[in-house]
Amino acid sequence: MTALAPGATIGILGGGQLGRMMALAAAGLGFRCHIYDPHEAPCAARVSAAFTRGAFDDRDALTRFAAACDVVTYEFENIAVAPLAALGAKLVPGARSLEVAQDRAAEKAFLGAVGARVAPWRPVDSAEDAAAAEAALGLPLVLKTRRLGYDGKGQAWAREAGGAAAAFEAIGRQPAVAEAGVQFAAEFSLIVARDADGATRCFDPPRNQHDGGILRRSTVPGGELVESQAAAARGIAERIAGELGHVGVLTVEFFATADGPLVNEIAPRVHNSGHWTIEGALTSQFEQHVRAICGLPLGDPGLVAGGAEMENLIGSEIERWAELVAEPGAAVHHYDKGEARAGRKMGHVTRLSRRA
Repeated sequence: MTALAPGATIGILGGGQLGRMMALAAAGLGFRCHIYDPHEAPCAARVSAAFTRGAFDDRDALTRFAAACDVVTYEFENIAVAPLAALGAKLVPGARSLEVAQDRAAEKAFLGAVGARVAPWRPVDSAEDAAAAEAALGLPLVLKTRRLGYDGKGQAWAREAGGAAAAFEAIGRQPAVAEAGVQFAAEFSLIVARDADGATRCFDPPRNQHDGGILRRSTVPGGELVESQAAAARGIAERIAGELGHVGVLTVEFFATADGPLVNEIAPRVHNSGHWTIEGALTSQFEQHVRAICGLPLGDPGLVAGGAEMENLIGSEIERWAELVAEPGAAVHHYDKGEARAGRKMGHVTRLSRRA
């Protein structure tokens, strides 16, 4: 892959906070970003050189967008794959990563095929399938829509006999997967970057804490248990990225279990649990992604300090902005997203810890 020079334009599909932070990192390397998003005023567009408002399935608009960019990437995976053919070879990572990650059944099948351990699961397309999954997997189990679920959306638990059919109703009778409940001691993620030549660099795995399906905080180092499973997790993440032919950053979410790391899901992009890397790593996940898709050498993902903790600011918590800005050592990121709706990620704050 021929490296892009400063002044080149990176197209980003999606205008949310991940695209915003990617654009800021790209600017530091001398690149310009062009945001493509269907919304009127996405927060990433406010820090980018150009913005095109268009539907993700508008092939003509995507063709024009690609012509204005040197490379095109994406900040989220819920985009129809077929129209992206209009982007041609400029799309990095390629559509294969999207195809797998945006469909939970395809994702589970792929993970099993590459040797990653996942929770026992069954596809569910009807109430009868849900009942059969309950009989096969036992209780508790969780039903997750095959597509479009994130931050706990599109999920329903079954904990009592007959509950799987009710869970299927709760998710709107959409095509789903049923997963057996997992006994785990911690949740963590492994963020890996892979370049076009197959070289990889991994960030230290943070331990993640969720509330209502939404990430509350990520802490690195992740503690003794997470550290003990980090090497195995790195191997799994690198294998996933290699099998996909993925170029850029990819995130694998894990459960730390008594039998070792178990994959929960993958995200073929920069990730909320990696926001700590902006201040906490020598190269942030956003800069690393830009480096990979532009053909530049991957940076050093090592820790700057002894550790870091990232706390999400959700909904009205963004009103703590002035208090946090005044806190010594707190690095505050305000996403400029407007209305602070319940459950909406409005910003984050990172705190570094001193080296021992």
